[in-house]
Amino acid sequence: MDKINSVVAVYGTHPQAEEALRAFQSSGFDMKKLSIVGKDYHTEEHVIGFYNTGDRMKVWGKRGAFWGGFWGILFGSALFLIPGFGHIMVLGPLVGWIVGAMGEAAVIGGLSALGAGLYSIGIPKDSILKYETAVKADQFVVVAHGTFDDVDTAKRILDRTGAISVETHFVSAASR
Repeated sequence: MDKINSVVAVYGTHPQAEEALRAFQSSGFDMKKLSIVGKDYHTEEHVIGFYNTGDRMKVWGKRGAFWGGFWGILFGSALFLIPGFGHIMVLGPLVGWIVGAMGEAAVIGGLSALGAGLYSIGIPKDSILKYETAVKADQFVVVAHGTFDDVDTAKRILDRTGAISVETHFVSAASR
């Protein structure tokens, strides 16, 4: 996978993450360049969701209104069961990065599937550990990617949305 420029923000609650995504939407930012990942809770009584071949969610769980609100505006979606995390919902291109890197997760120094997906686009391991810890702690991670200008714009948007942290990860000219 080619390394790409990205900015990653961590939010403590789903309303804060939702506010960030709405800020992107209202600014006209390309929603295909955004991903969000967060943990939901699964029990036999509260199924998070099932997908059919028509790529539509049949059943939503505890945070259904939150996830459902972004189902149609972010590109790609998946529910993963990752050991050590439990069930996580991922919306946006991060889905493809995780799936593409899953076979390499063990090779990349024992990272989780989530970590391998982030690592595959150039996010450093020390930052990945922070993002994995945030997801394990029921926080939400928003990732924007694109050109230098896209990431700069995304960072300005994220800086106004009350994130716990906002970090940029630029591809160096030497590694392009």
